[in-house]
Amino acid sequence: MNKNPLSLQFKADDFLPASEEEKQGLVVMRDSVSFWRDSFRRLVKNKVAMVSLFVIVVIMFFSFVVPAFYPYSYEQQQKGAENLRPMTYSQAEQERIAAGEKVTPHFLGTDKLGRDYAVRIMVGSRISLTVGLVAAVIILVIGALYGSVAAFFGGWVDIVMMRIVDIIYTIPDVLLIVLISIALKVPLNTLGDRPGFGWVGTVGPNLVSIFIVFALLYWVGMARIVRSQVLVLRESEYVTAAKALGAGNGRIIRKHLLTNCIGTLIVTTTLQIPSSIFTESYLSFLGLGVAAPLPSLGSLASTAINGMNTYPYLLIAPALLISLIILSFNLFGDGLRDAFDPKLKK
Repeated sequence: MNKNPLSLQFKADDFLPASEEEKQGLVVMRDSVSFWRDSFRRLVKNKVAMVSLFVIVVIMFFSFVVPAFYPYSYEQQQKGAENLRPMTYSQAEQERIAAGEKVTPHFLGTDKLGRDYAVRIMVGSRISLTVGLVAAVIILVIGALYGSVAAFFGGWVDIVMMRIVDIIYTIPDVLLIVLISIALKVPLNTLGDRPGFGWVGTVGPNLVSIFIVFALLYWVGMARIVRSQVLVLRESEYVTAAKALGAGNGRIIRKHLLTNCIGTLIVTTTLQIPSSIFTESYLSFLGLGVAAPLPSLGSLASTAINGMNTYPYLLIAPALLISLIILSFNLFGDGLRDAFDPKLKK
């Protein structure tokens, strides 16, 4: 006889242990994962960010690895090979090929001095990437320390430090770079003649001035972002507990506050890299960048603009590469921001 569905009576089968299949059907919660693992998982799912990261890795490979094995160097001048079209050879190289010798073509042609343009593009992108990465580290260190100290102590310390930030925002960076370049030109040239400081003469006083300006001016945005984060975190229970246990202010800032801002720091630093690369590129375009014959993408574009109608590829190549680098870093930075933002979790 079938049991009445409205009856309160129970059958013996109702008290049997649940099977494994029934247990698994009741599991609705996903496995617990850490913040970093969850962020990485969401970053990997972002196809645009992954494609951008792949492009960045490929550009870095061609910038830092390939020139070491490339048959031409960036400063090597070849007589009779001036202004060659892409994938062509000079008369002397054609004679060497006819003699049975293997000669690597000039994939992007040569410039007016007979220098292979492909290797100069690769070395130029290396300079631009190095400037962007070093500048981002400088901005990260100075901005994170300055902003965290201002927010942690608060009061008149915060007021004075942030008013200094407001004043720095009003300083024109290009004018300061010009002034510093003129003021440091003779001292840096003298320093470059000393043993162990040859790199100063290689990169030139203009590029050193750019790094100085990055250290003086460009950290203010990072400082404001870190300050806003620390203002919230300093009221947390673990900060109060650290103070009660006798931890020093430096340890609290370093171990507790900045550590919990690491996601914001990574995203902001990544987005700062393309900004630094663009700054270096347009300064080099204006003639305030690296010293010749060392190339950068901005200086290559500046040199090629005079022959834009005759040899347009000399301008198109560095301009496209600058755009590609900046776009890739911006898209990857957006992907990091989406991955580290807990409010965007689905």
